[in-house]
Amino acid sequence: MISFSLWDIIRNLLLAGRWTVLLSLATFILGSAVGMLILFARISHRPFLRRSAQAYIELFQGTPLLMQLFLIFFGLALFGLEVPAWLAAGIALTLWSASFLAEIWRGCVEAIPRGQWEASSVLAMGHFQQMRHIILPQALRIAIAPTVGFGVQIIKGTAVTSIIGFVELSKAGTVITNATFMPFTVFAAVGCFYFVLCWPLSKYSQFLERKFNAAHRH
Repeated sequence: MISFSLWDIIRNLLLAGRWTVLLSLATFILGSAVGMLILFARISHRPFLRRSAQAYIELFQGTPLLMQLFLIFFGLALFGLEVPAWLAAGIALTLWSASFLAEIWRGCVEAIPRGQWEASSVLAMGHFQQMRHIILPQALRIAIAPTVGFGVQIIKGTAVTSIIGFVELSKAGTVITNATFMPFTVFAAVGCFYFVLCWPLSKYSQFLERKFNAAHRH
């Protein structure tokens, strides 16, 4: 057993926490980009695009993130493609988060009154122009709160990547526990780190939701 002080535990968790934050940010940015493409396909007038987007969403929402992670990390290796843990983690979380973000945003788009679509049609706007100039600016206000709230799920979802060896907070906690035999202390600290990352986002999401509801009532 290696002797670790409380500061040693915290310092090592802070180092691993950087990767949790970076992976979360990368997932959010890339997932948003992919999610926006899925959104446009989901609300497209073309049946093939709509059905394809719906199938994508049902696939990634209907299967465990852990399974998706395994398929990317181990499945690609069967075809001779050695994917490093960080890349497999990024791909899996991006595809997973995109399916949820696309549905969140679709709900926001559909929350826009039908009259807005009809009014823009009268102005001879095409579908893309309607989305760009009329619908998306209004849907964005509705989408901010749930999108920020989903960021909490992304942060917590990064813990799953420890299974394939990506060293983030959870994996670092396991490694330190194996070295110190202090599981309660170590994982209490890990839990505190996750709380510090997630709680502000959760409260900010609630604040934005209240702000939007108040503005909507007036």
